[in-house]
Amino acid sequence: MSSPQSEAPGVERFGYQQELRRSLGFADLLIYGLIFMVPIAPFGIFGSVFKSSGGMVALAYVIGMVAMAFTALSYAQMARAFPMAGSVYTYAGRGIAAPVGFLAGWVILLDYVLVPALLYLVASSAMTSFVPGVPIWVWLIAFIVLNTAVNYLGIEMTARMNKIMLVAELIVLALFLVVGIVALAQGKGHGNALSPLFDSSTFSWPLAFGAVSVAVLSFLGFDGISMLAEESRESTRRLGRSMVFALALAGALFVVQTWVAALLAPNRADLLAHGGDNAFYDIAEYAGGHWLSVLTAVATAVAWGFANSLVAQAATSRLLFAMARDRQLPKFLGKVHPKHKVPVNATFLVAGVSLILGLYMSARDDGITLLGTLVNFGAMTAFLALHVSVVVHYVVRNRSRDWWRHLVAPAIGFLILLYVVINASIAAQVLGFVWLAIGVVILAGSSLMGRRPTLSAVTPEANE
Repeated sequence: MSSPQSEAPGVERFGYQQELRRSLGFADLLIYGLIFMVPIAPFGIFGSVFKSSGGMVALAYVIGMVAMAFTALSYAQMARAFPMAGSVYTYAGRGIAAPVGFLAGWVILLDYVLVPALLYLVASSAMTSFVPGVPIWVWLIAFIVLNTAVNYLGIEMTARMNKIMLVAELIVLALFLVVGIVALAQGKGHGNALSPLFDSSTFSWPLAFGAVSVAVLSFLGFDGISMLAEESRESTRRLGRSMVFALALAGALFVVQTWVAALLAPNRADLLAHGGDNAFYDIAEYAGGHWLSVLTAVATAVAWGFANSLVAQAATSRLLFAMARDRQLPKFLGKVHPKHKVPVNATFLVAGVSLILGLYMSARDDGITLLGTLVNFGAMTAFLALHVSVVVHYVVRNRSRDWWRHLVAPAIGFLILLYVVINASIAAQVLGFVWLAIGVVILAGSSLMGRRPTLSAVTPEANE
């Protein structure tokens, strides 16, 4: 009987050397995905989702989970075919063509490079509200230095911190749910019990999918598991399964907590009109007192500023590493630390970009909103390329007759995400397409200079 280590796919057959350390098991991958998605993510954006969904916040998360489920299935298929770091960049490049891979990687960079800055900014803003004497830039630098140090010490250190942070987040969530359900039992609830899932007075499909474009920010992260393919000791099947499991668990937690919070909202009309960054914490105080409000707010700050941004920085550095290894980004980003076996230069670059962007956006009134819309648009657009790559690689190129996994599911996922992208904010669409246009110009310029994107040996998909 072979061990998980012996089943782990090698990258040598794709023309690369195994430089990163294979040390992560199924539980590590699952925890990584959950931490990336943040089990208590709705705490920080509850007001925005409530407003944009017409109060049907649970419905927004249900639709978001379904949409992301099809994307997770496509990720699982491509991870089995190409078990390497790089995520959509690798899958689109090898599943369709190298130039398409570059553009997919360029678009998802909008997600991965910006998301650590967004997380640091949200967390720093929250901490400043509790300790107003400490400027936001001090918290920003503190979070970045701490996370960079942990990621520099190796993926095992990151995995250990993930386990600690996940337990802490689940304890806080459990406390809120217990107190919230007790409050509902005491008659503190408002509205119909099903209103968080469906409210005929406010429902419309454009409204629901518009809210999904906001709520889906909470789901971004399960795909980050694919970035660790070269550090996983698991088989490709279990690697893909960890993404699906992480998404399902996080989705269930999101729906439950937002359902309870929506029923407890004491100022429903005001939330529908204005939303509010502190909406969830106000609900927590209404349900259990000031201590619960403080606990949920501090937990959100730590979860976003340390736990989530820690894994986001790790995932982003692996994307930069994969693209640099193929000479589609500067070569120095492909350097791996000889002792810690991490892409060291890419890690430091992500820290530097996060610092600059975080400081700049902290001076803007719309900094958090702008970063959030750009992150969502980059991810959704890249996921569209992912679904296409499944169909091209399996059905067109390899003549697969597994119609559900290789044609129907990707097509459904593509159509759902396309609808979400179309209903995204105009600002996100404009800035997102500008970013894509810059990528096209870079690609065209590289091709004219004789540096058309190429990839190392492309071989048949991984063994089933």
